[in-house]
Amino acid sequence: MNDIWNRRLVVLGTVVSIAWNTAFVGQAEAQVGVESFPKIDANQDWPWWRGVTRDGHSTSTNVPDRFDLNTNLDWSVPIPGRGHSSPIVVGKRVYFLTAEEKSQKHTVVAIDRDTGKTVWERVINEGGFPKKNHPKNTEASPSIACDGERLYVSVFHHLAVWGVALNLNGEQVWASKLGDFNPKMYEYGYAPSPTLYGGNVIFVLEYDGPSAIVALDRASGKEAWNSKRKDSISFSSPVVTSYQGQDYLLLSGVDTVNAYDPRNGKLIWSTPGTTMATCGTMVWDDGVVFASGGYPKQETIALEIATGKVLWRNKQKAYEQSMVATAGHLYSLTDSGVLYCWDGKTGEEKWKQRLAGPVSASGVLAGNKIYWANEAGQLWVFEANAKKYVELAKNQIGDESFASPAICGNQIFLRIAKNENGKRQEYLMRFSSR
Repeated sequence: MNDIWNRRLVVLGTVVSIAWNTAFVGQAEAQVGVESFPKIDANQDWPWWRGVTRDGHSTSTNVPDRFDLNTNLDWSVPIPGRGHSSPIVVGKRVYFLTAEEKSQKHTVVAIDRDTGKTVWERVINEGGFPKKNHPKNTEASPSIACDGERLYVSVFHHLAVWGVALNLNGEQVWASKLGDFNPKMYEYGYAPSPTLYGGNVIFVLEYDGPSAIVALDRASGKEAWNSKRKDSISFSSPVVTSYQGQDYLLLSGVDTVNAYDPRNGKLIWSTPGTTMATCGTMVWDDGVVFASGGYPKQETIALEIATGKVLWRNKQKAYEQSMVATAGHLYSLTDSGVLYCWDGKTGEEKWKQRLAGPVSASGVLAGNKIYWANEAGQLWVFEANAKKYVELAKNQIGDESFASPAICGNQIFLRIAKNENGKRQEYLMRFSSR
């Protein structure tokens, strides 16, 4: 258990990205019609992994730097089970996936956004949990995706990965087997989150067996396309973005960085890079895409999105966590807890600052501030400043922090864990500026 993860985990897997106006709405409208597309508020909602723009960028600008339990905590509620599924927020509800490991249940939970009270809990699977998993992974690591009409969940049980759709009242719409999943080389569980594109929801499963990216019709759960992947272990989620009128489905891992056409799963380009296993979701900025990982090698790489041409590489790694790219620069809080700022086009190191590791949660940009937590529940807030490191706050938000923040409507939602009298208990919290 000490190789592929270096005693780390896959935090909620990774999932996707899309430029909100261009790729998600503009391109998709041409395929399925605007009337059938999600009713999502780009400012008030955080509807899937890494937010509306799918790259960890929030539209909120008035989010607190310091989290004071007495002044800006709106509510904190204990939540059942264990999981690294990051919360998503749509309308008046917060949703997440959790797992009861002893009773072997996968459950989707809906929380009232304003009060923190449970609206409903829905068990979507009982039994069939794997015999082994990495101790820092969970049976509920993928985040949920919501299109304003349905919730889409990916779960691993009974030696297969399944896609499940619920309506917003928690009633099952469909459940589809994506493929067999029975890792032998590394029994470290499953992590990737689903992503939405056009009329489809896209999943990925990669292990030392038949592996693929699978797109299902959002309404029916029927397979729309299936793109085979090399049979090898990896944990990253695909992400969709758009550049100069072309949409790209991006995925790292299995010793390559790849771009597919999200309409049909056909390969656009493939470039050797990163390593066998990666976990983080790719990010992009101004025509450049970035990936990092992993095991057995470590590498961060930048490529032209249109061609897959390598612009630069270095020997740093963000394994489970996803990075933040903005304003021509790439920010990476590495596994060991060193924060780097690199020039996005050249890879020039602008500065580095030692914080503390290990790290599994991904960073979120809100305004000119980046929020980033380590596994020990320390959450730093610092400026997205390419000239120097400027720390705004360091917060202790619990004893564990693996799930990534959801920041929308000037509110921040955190899923953390505390050790209370020798017992681990997870909490969901909401903070906002007063």
